[in-house]
Amino acid sequence: MSIEVEERKLNPAVALPALDESAPREPHRQFALKHEDCFVVADSYGDIRGSGDGLFRDDTRVLSRFRLFIGGRMPSLLGASLSQDNILFTANLTNLATIGPDGRETLPGVVHIERTRFIWHDRMYERVTFTNYSAREVLLPVRFDFDADFRDMFEVRGTTRSRRGRAHDALVGESGVTFCYEGLDNVARQSVIAFSIRPDQIHPHHAEFLILVGRHDRKVLYLEVGQNEEIPSSDRFRASAARARFAMRSKRRQGATVFSSGRVFNDWLTRTRADIALLTTDLETGPYPYAGIPWFSTAFGRDGVISALQMLWLNPELARGVLAFLARYQSTETSVFDDAEPGKIMHETRKGEMAVLRELPFGRYYGGVDTTPLYVYLACSYADRTGDDEFVERMWDSLCAAIGWMEEVGARNSDGFVTYNRAADTGLFNQGWKDSADAIFHADGKIPRGPIALVEVQGYVFAAYQGMAALADKRGEAAKAAHWSAMAEKIRSAVEARFWMPDRNFYALAIDGEGRQCAVRASNAGHLLYVGLPSAERAKSIAEQLLSGHLHSGWGVRTLADDEIPFNPMSYHNGSIWPHDTAICAAGLARYQERTSVVKLMSSMFEAAVRFNMRLPELFCGFTRAIGDAPIAYPVACLPQAWSAGSAFMMLQACLGIRIDGWKREINVERPRLPIGIDNIVIRHLAVGEAKVDLNFQRVGDRVVCYLGERHEGVVPLVVRS
Repeated sequence: MSIEVEERKLNPAVALPALDESAPREPHRQFALKHEDCFVVADSYGDIRGSGDGLFRDDTRVLSRFRLFIGGRMPSLLGASLSQDNILFTANLTNLATIGPDGRETLPGVVHIERTRFIWHDRMYERVTFTNYSAREVLLPVRFDFDADFRDMFEVRGTTRSRRGRAHDALVGESGVTFCYEGLDNVARQSVIAFSIRPDQIHPHHAEFLILVGRHDRKVLYLEVGQNEEIPSSDRFRASAARARFAMRSKRRQGATVFSSGRVFNDWLTRTRADIALLTTDLETGPYPYAGIPWFSTAFGRDGVISALQMLWLNPELARGVLAFLARYQSTETSVFDDAEPGKIMHETRKGEMAVLRELPFGRYYGGVDTTPLYVYLACSYADRTGDDEFVERMWDSLCAAIGWMEEVGARNSDGFVTYNRAADTGLFNQGWKDSADAIFHADGKIPRGPIALVEVQGYVFAAYQGMAALADKRGEAAKAAHWSAMAEKIRSAVEARFWMPDRNFYALAIDGEGRQCAVRASNAGHLLYVGLPSAERAKSIAEQLLSGHLHSGWGVRTLADDEIPFNPMSYHNGSIWPHDTAICAAGLARYQERTSVVKLMSSMFEAAVRFNMRLPELFCGFTRAIGDAPIAYPVACLPQAWSAGSAFMMLQACLGIRIDGWKREINVERPRLPIGIDNIVIRHLAVGEAKVDLNFQRVGDRVVCYLGERHEGVVPLVVRS
């Protein structure tokens, strides 16, 4: 035995070799909590070690290190979990062998350590309970290490700044430490760590306690991290936790709810609904689903719209909130730095120091080519779902401005395509949903020159024109209806002529600035099915290839076929699997009556979710599924992610064949199918106009029957087509 090992055996407080804390961690082994614009990401121990972890407030990391040690050692992990409502994180730990200051050894595994944490109103609350199961009292040396680096979110993600603001020396009090930072934006940011028990020793970056726990007894320590100093206590912890749970319960009750005969399937839907509620922030304009934690916990245009589309059949209020927010911040001017033009819809907004100083354009950034047509499409879909004439009237000028921007961009080329070419070097190079720098390419892997016309964007444009034509017709504006209907057909014809690859029976990923096809097979073509652009014959070919081994991994639809040159199953966009992308493809298949294929895709996604502890991450690797294997995580994916969570409900709608006609106030169900292993599903409190009903689906032999259950308010016609 070496001297070093012998020394560690005798003195457990001797430091072990440092871990590589800069390495990315598997997202499904991290745990996130959020309330409004504050969130925390920590590991299974409840520790914040650096890297992408931390407590964040308004896009600034206000706690960059927070670790618990017992006798100078990390405790042993027993397990970690989130409560079903996403409010409480709990880590269950136990002690390793330690030697106390009295020289007495504490045997391993005799003290249970429970860390329970939640976020409420820009504040992190934590309760640490020490329960002694040994036959004698235990004196535990407990230490918390902490730091606050006040890094902007973009710094945490890897952006280097030439200079930063001023970090003051930590102020040490009797029962806590205060960190202060003055940003270059002249904003003073503060983070206060306070303990309910006065530490035996307290220093700028750690606090030490000697906690005496009697045999078969327990001791509890409370702590809080916030912008100002408060004295943590049991009463404060309980009262704030109760308010947090009540607020979350209210969010989860919004809209209709889904129950099935499958216990595990129900667990998935419950967790998914809780994730959407967790990410939904109540803004002045209404509820808005923030994109994902940690990197995108803010309002994104594209993500918000797609999440609202996924949930529209169950909860139209989410779409209303998204539309109202995006309308408020619709661009009215041209800005190269912000990539803004009149009528364009916002892509992203940020509150951090770098955004305020305009070191980056993302304070309010408009560099998303698909957000504007998707915004119009969501508004038209919301109108069809609800028949809400009053809201459409309020939105009409905004929708016309958005369509005006689309027409103006389309006039720059003979086909009417909506294209992008970033206005400034600080903006995004690629501006569709696949926005990484290498996501759009030619068949040989070369990066094309702009302006770029993405295939799925033209589909969204087609759907936006169609939707606006229908709304104009209802408003009695016949000239506008005819014009937009003609524009929709012009886009349809141009897509069919310019994007179709006859030799591959598939649509090209994009058309570059020289008019050349980016002749690769990618999942983007599935989005054309979603909006109903392709002919039935071409749709069949797309469907077959989406479900072939080249694009379908066995877990979901890959973003890129595995026989294309740039394919990499571990990449961000070039071969990975994005649940929202698979869900849109599934909804497209359902539109063309490929219901069996939809059931297959939903089964794959459900099985992946089970292996990811009931939460689908932002994306995961696109390796081919093998018997007994689990899906492989992408190391820096967001979890939870709103449109990944919402994908479960988009696929379920596609399986059940539900469409709610808000104008006629009726429910239409066409060729319903149930997910594999599920014999019945009930959708409770489904709103149709002013009425609310329960809708039941039951497997009977090889058929699925649909019927209305309890009527809570009003009468709703149900039209079922087998």
